[in-house]
Amino acid sequence: METTFYSFSAKSLQGKEIGMDIYKGKVVLVVNTASKCGFTPQLKGLEALYEKYKEPGLVILGFPCNQFGNQEPGDEHSIAKGCVLNYGVTFQMFSKVNVNGESAHPLFTYLKSELKGTLGDAVKWNFTKFLLDRNGKPVKRFAPITPAAKIEPYIKELL
Repeated sequence: METTFYSFSAKSLQGKEIGMDIYKGKVVLVVNTASKCGFTPQLKGLEALYEKYKEPGLVILGFPCNQFGNQEPGDEHSIAKGCVLNYGVTFQMFSKVNVNGESAHPLFTYLKSELKGTLGDAVKWNFTKFLLDRNGKPVKRFAPITPAAKIEPYIKELL
């Protein structure tokens, strides 16, 4: 069977297993996040994108990661509290994962193999973003420094 985005699942911050197949027909933006990163204010822009385009079919999936400079040291509860209180995040957040190495979450292993980065396939830092079309096909990878506003035209095109 062919591996697709829809074959994966991940645990939400609340500990519920969520299959990616519930996002069939949606434009999906997958982001590895961290609450103590210089890029963390991007959560505000990502939330604004989500609010603006969720009706036509955008979903944003946040995956906290502590692999870069120990910038996500907290547990699920503190991550949830920080995202919601500080940035008003309402898009789906998942439990902490690794995005690189042997212990990388299978979803990130898949996304990295589909969309190579500037340094090979490794995720370079927090807030690397992967955009998938309505068929679950990874179409574009964005660097950590890329703000939500620069991703908007690509999202509009896919919606």
